Amino acid sequence: MFEGWRFVLGSGSPRRRELLAGLGLEFTVEPVKGDPESYPADMPFDEVPEFLARHKSASFGRPLEDDEVLITADTLVCLDGCLLGKPSGREEACGMLRRLSGRTHQVYTGVALRRAGEVSSFTACTDVTFKELTDAEIGYYVDNYKPFDKAGAYGVQEWIGYAGITRIEGSYFNVVGLPVQRLYTELCKLFSNFAD
Repeated sequence: MFEGWRFVLGSGSPRRRELLAGLGLEFTVEPVKGDPESYPADMPFDEVPEFLARHKSASFGRPLEDDEVLITADTLVCLDGCLLGKPSGREEACGMLRRLSGRTHQVYTGVALRRAGEVSSFTACTDVTFKELTDAEIGYYVDNYKPFDKAGAYGVQEWIGYAGITRIEGSYFNVVGLPVQRLYTELCKLFSNFAD
């Protein structure tokens, strides 16, 4: 599949690495240094992840070879139009989970695909519903799993996902951090265009 192309994952996320490997792609990992997280204050929330993915792509530290494709992504959690990024510590993580408790929120992942001279991008969205979480459950999860590197302060593939999530509408893998089915579809389109 996609013979003759070399893929580069511009992310240090072990979850994204595992998901991309699940597609059967051979790739190298070269995280984008600094991982830019700033965006215009007036930007609609559902455009932010794709903007950040493209920004990461543009910030990649070296020129791409003609046979290389760079994949960058950014995942954000959104509740009532408010973006929840990565928590700064325990207190903020617990606060985020209290806000998500008993509610449905959206997880957006923006993905950018770049080869020399060409960039395409897309956004995937998944609805996630939590049961009412007790303070004891929130404290147990935060103290044992330390989700400080995760948007919205949770990992769906961890204890909180098993115990607390009652419904997922859309791609599960998008919530983990990379909408691999959509990525596969977009890669097929991209390589179809290359062949024209």
